[in-house]
Amino acid sequence: MSRIGNKHITLPAGVTVEVQDSAVVVKGPKGTLNVPLNKGISVEIDGTTLICKRANEQKQTKQNHGTTRANIHNAVVGVSEGYKKELEMRGIGYKAQLQGKNVVLWAGYSHTITIIPNEGVTVTLPSPTEIVVEGIDKQAVGQTAARIREVRRPEPYLGKGIRYKNEYVALKEGKRAGGKK
Repeated sequence: MSRIGNKHITLPAGVTVEVQDSAVVVKGPKGTLNVPLNKGISVEIDGTTLICKRANEQKQTKQNHGTTRANIHNAVVGVSEGYKKELEMRGIGYKAQLQGKNVVLWAGYSHTITIIPNEGVTVTLPSPTEIVVEGIDKQAVGQTAARIREVRRPEPYLGKGIRYKNEYVALKEGKRAGGKK
């Protein structure tokens, strides 16, 4: 039984949904998203709620049921509220700068690294060591933030690197900390 697929999606005010042959078009105050429908899944609109139904009880159809419902829910939240990921850079000389829409990173290498954000994603820099990634597509926002973090992941000895805001990095003690007894 798909617990996620059976949950109804409540549409907030200002969000409209149109079901087409192979996709669901979600429109809201922040923009429009197309969500493809997997084979064997149908979507019904009942007032301000959406209901995802599956055609049969095959394993793949059950898996697609939950995935499709989650993707439609993510689109509804995206066009009404949007998604946001915050990153911070820690380390001497670590900083970020915007060049147009692209982000240029100084992250301890001998060269700079330029990250081009995914389509529909905006990057802002409240300070040189803070990066905010925003957009309506949850996957695109997460992918852009992950690509920025991958430039220099936080290392476990000094904690330097690029991390998500409030991410906990367990620090290890070095070789000398154990010392002689």
